[in-house]
Amino acid sequence: MILAAGRGERMRPLTDACPKPLLQAGGKPLIVWHIERLRDAGFTDIAINHAHLGAMIEAALGDGSAFGVRLRYSPEAEALETAGGIRQALPLLGDAPFLVVNGDVFCDADISALRAAGEGLAADGDLALLLMVPNPSHHPDGDFRLADARLHRDGAPRLTFSGLGVYHPDLFAALPAGTRAPLGPLLRDAMDAGRVSGALHAGYWLDVGTPARLAELDARLRGIRT
Repeated sequence: MILAAGRGERMRPLTDACPKPLLQAGGKPLIVWHIERLRDAGFTDIAINHAHLGAMIEAALGDGSAFGVRLRYSPEAEALETAGGIRQALPLLGDAPFLVVNGDVFCDADISALRAAGEGLAADGDLALLLMVPNPSHHPDGDFRLADARLHRDGAPRLTFSGLGVYHPDLFAALPAGTRAPLGPLLRDAMDAGRVSGALHAGYWLDVGTPARLAELDARLRGIRT
């Protein structure tokens, strides 16, 4: 699943007339980079949620056949936040663990390896596997502590959640469909129960949340020194 329902307030005015996932870097929309990397990792069925200017996303991407995948959409009248958006899309995702990518990050992680590691999630075991990255300058305090491949809500040193993770659908089972809900509380509760694993990615990662970072990514993808 690709999360694409955010309004992109920090990216304004670019997102006033264009949904953030369709902003371009390196000559193609951000969301197309995700679709192609997921396809190359063996994913053929991809769900995309959307809210702000969502019809433009569907018009641009269609059914996914142009990219060699099948795309299905989970429209939201108003953005339901991360957990709410995933819960709304569960009928498209099935009963097995599934991988989710934030539409506004760029990461060169090995998606195939993340997929394989997440296959061990189970209703009676770990409910989530999160890919963590070193803290960027704009998020110096991080999100969670990683120790012995387990994630904890408290303690130091802390790392930043990359926006790439694998989840078991049971993590979202208690949320009614259509509920606006953030992901953090669900993850922290699961961590307290010892049911969230983590892995560190030391390669390239960028939260493409501002026009300046979009320009940084565009320059990198075009091979231009910034």
